Amino acid sequence: MNKILIPIAIIALLLGLVAGNYFWKPAPSTSSGAYVDPPGGDFTLQSKEGTVNLSDFKGKVVLIYFGYTFCPDVCPTSLSRIGAAFKKLQPEELEQVQGMLVSVDPERDTLDKLAEYTAFFHPKIVGVTGSKAELDDITQRYDVIYRKAEGNTAAGYLVDHTSFIYVLDKTGKIREFLPHAAEVDHVVGVIRQLLKEPLNKS
Repeated sequence: MNKILIPIAIIALLLGLVAGNYFWKPAPSTSSGAYVDPPGGDFTLQSKEGTVNLSDFKGKVVLIYFGYTFCPDVCPTSLSRIGAAFKKLQPEELEQVQGMLVSVDPERDTLDKLAEYTAFFHPKIVGVTGSKAELDDITQRYDVIYRKAEGNTAAGYLVDHTSFIYVLDKTGKIREFLPHAAEVDHVVGVIRQLLKEPLNKS
């Protein structure tokens, strides 16, 4: 009996790893399989307070997370890590950082709901979203994968999505991919390292 269960357990583990790699890591950017950092770049989305451009935060270290408010586990974990890291920063450091939740569920995530949700984690995290076309353009440039998955939850469905915290330097370039459950002290260390860099470095 045990000899049968062990191979089944191994197969289940491998399938889980494949699924995890697909949804929780940035996708390779070349057909050869060699990973190339996604280009990222500026974008414009909407928040409760109005239009938000990523370029508005030039000169700050920005932490971006792609998720949605109905997310049952990884989204609140990620945002709580960001919020906890921000709380460990000195006031002068906090002035130079910005958090952002980009909702990939505009169907349900109203701007009011996003503002209420992100404020729970930290006031320096802004919730933004846009049309599907806008989100598809941005997620493609950031190597984010997302798709609606039908479920039996009270909300009606879940959204599978890449679950990384993207850390951008003061120029808006992607510098780090942090796992959703990254240690808070590590997040703080990454932020502080990037804060030390001059805006116009050579």
